[in-house]
Amino acid sequence: MKDVLRLVRLARQVSRQARPDPGQRPVVFFNASTRLSGLSLNAAFSLVTSWAVRLAGAPVVHFVCRAGMSRCVLGTDRDDFSQPPPCEMCLRQSRFNYAHAGVQWFAFQRDDRLAEALAGLSLADLMSFQFPVTGHQSDTVHSSLVTRHIPLGALVLPSIRWRLRLHNLVDDEPTRFLYREYILSAWNAASEFNALLERNNPQTVVVFNGQFFPEATAAWLARQRGIRVLTHEVGFQPLSGYFTTGEATIYPITIPDDFELNAEQNARLDAYLEKRFQGKFSMAGIRFWPEMKGLSQEFLQKAAGFEQIVPVFTNVIFDTSQPHSNVVFPTMFAWLDLVLEVARKHPETLFVIRAHPDEARPGKASRESVAAWIEQSRATDLPNVVFVPPDEFISSYELIQRAKFVMIYNSTIGLEATIMGTSVLCAGKARFTQYPTVFFPQTQAEFRRTFEKFLAAQEVAAPSEHRRNARRFLYYQLFRSSLPFDAWLEATETRGYVRFRKFAWQSLLPAASPTVRALLDGILGEGDFLLEAQPESNVSRRWS
Repeated sequence: MKDVLRLVRLARQVSRQARPDPGQRPVVFFNASTRLSGLSLNAAFSLVTSWAVRLAGAPVVHFVCRAGMSRCVLGTDRDDFSQPPPCEMCLRQSRFNYAHAGVQWFAFQRDDRLAEALAGLSLADLMSFQFPVTGHQSDTVHSSLVTRHIPLGALVLPSIRWRLRLHNLVDDEPTRFLYREYILSAWNAASEFNALLERNNPQTVVVFNGQFFPEATAAWLARQRGIRVLTHEVGFQPLSGYFTTGEATIYPITIPDDFELNAEQNARLDAYLEKRFQGKFSMAGIRFWPEMKGLSQEFLQKAAGFEQIVPVFTNVIFDTSQPHSNVVFPTMFAWLDLVLEVARKHPETLFVIRAHPDEARPGKASRESVAAWIEQSRATDLPNVVFVPPDEFISSYELIQRAKFVMIYNSTIGLEATIMGTSVLCAGKARFTQYPTVFFPQTQAEFRRTFEKFLAAQEVAAPSEHRRNARRFLYYQLFRSSLPFDAWLEATETRGYVRFRKFAWQSLLPAASPTVRALLDGILGEGDFLLEAQPESNVSRRWS
C-alpha cells in the first residue's frame, strides 16, 4: 500500500504542475498488455514518460481497458480458456496508475455480426481473417472517409503464440475458441480506439511493444490515418527502456557510418562484457544464470574424440515466433531439422545443441520446446550430438572458445560470439542482423551450402568487419538506446515488477534528465530516442 500511495502522490504532483497547451494535439498512451497487478517495467516506462510529456505542456490521453476484452493476453488461463481474465485486480491497479490523468476507458461489447462471421472457421481461416473498418485517412491535402479491411487474424497471431508458448498451433476447438475471443476483443478495442482517434486527432500514439493484439490493433489504426506511432520495450540495461518509431521488438538502431569506439568506450564495453561472460546480467528484471559452470571433464573427454565442435544455440519460442524472425526458415524447429540432417553426414563433428535458459522458466515455460524436439527427433541417439537442457548452467562462452564456428537462430549469444572472434552462422532475423555482424544466408539452400562449406573448411575465419560492427552495435544498444529510468524506479522482490523511488517532480523536466530530453525530443519532435553522447568519465558507474 505504501508503494501505491507514493504513486498516487506523484501523479497528483504532476497534475498540479502540468500546464497543457490547448493549441497542441494530444499524445495517446496505450499499454493494455504490460501487467495485471502491480507495476511492471513497461507500465512504469509508459507512466513516467506520460508524466514528462504532460509537464512539457502536451495534453495526454490514456486509453485504458475497463474489462474491455473477453480474453486478454496476460489474463488468459493457459489450462482453461473458458476462464475470464482477472479484470477486478487489473482495474484496481489501473485506477492507481492513471490517477489524476486524462483517461478514456473502454469496456467490452460483443459484436454479434463479427461473432457470426467467425463461427465455424478453421484455424487457418482465423489466421487470415479480415474485417471492414471505416475511418478517416489524413494526408497533407485532405481528409477522406475510407473503408479498409483490418487484418484481425494476423494481428492476433503473435499473441496466441506468445500466450500458449507454441509456434505451431493445434487446430482444435479450444484453440479456435481462444482465437475467436481474441479477434472479438481486438475488434472491440479497435472500435473504441477508432472513436478516440476521431475525437482527439492525436499527434502521436505511444504503445507498448506493438506485437500483442490490443496495442498492435491500435497501432494499425493510427498508421492508417497517418498518425505517428511509437513503440517501447525493455532496454538492455537494468531498469532501462527502449523507444522507437519502428518496431520495438526488432530494436532498430541507426549507427553513423563513421562512428568508432574510442579507448574509453572500448573499456566501458569490455567491463560490461566481462560481467556478461560470468553470467552477471539481467533482462527485463530476469537473471537467467543463477550460476555458471565450466565444462565438465566428461564433456571434454567426449569432445576430444571429434575433429571439431559446433555449438548450436537455440532461443525461446516467444522470441523465435515474432513475425519478423522467420525470414529464411518457417520456424526454429525447421532449422533444427536441417541441423540434424547435416549432423548425420558429419560424424567427425560434435554438435552441442543448447536450450535457452529461459525455456523452462516457471510460469512461462515453452510448450513447444527444444527439449521436446530433442526427444521427438531422437537427436541424441547420434553419437555426435550432445544436448544441454535449459537448467544446466554450463558456460556458453567456454563452448564458443572451443568452437570451429557457432550456429544461432536469433539469440544474443551470436553477437557475443562475434565479439569473441568466432564466426557465427545465423538462421533467423535478429536485432543485430541489420548490420553485418554474422553470416546470414537469405535462403535455405544458401544456408545449407554455407553450413557444409564451414564444416569442410580447414578454418572459418571471422571477418574483422563483423567484430567491428558487433562492438559498435552492442555499444549503441547498451549505452545510447537504453534509456535509464533508475532515477525514478527500483526493482521489487517480484521479478519484472518495480516501485517508484522518492523523487521530486522537477526530475521529470528535460533540464534535469538526459532520459527525459531523449523522450521528449522523440515524442514531441523528430528525435531518435538516443542518449546524448557524453565523455565516459561523466557516466554513472551504474552503467559501466
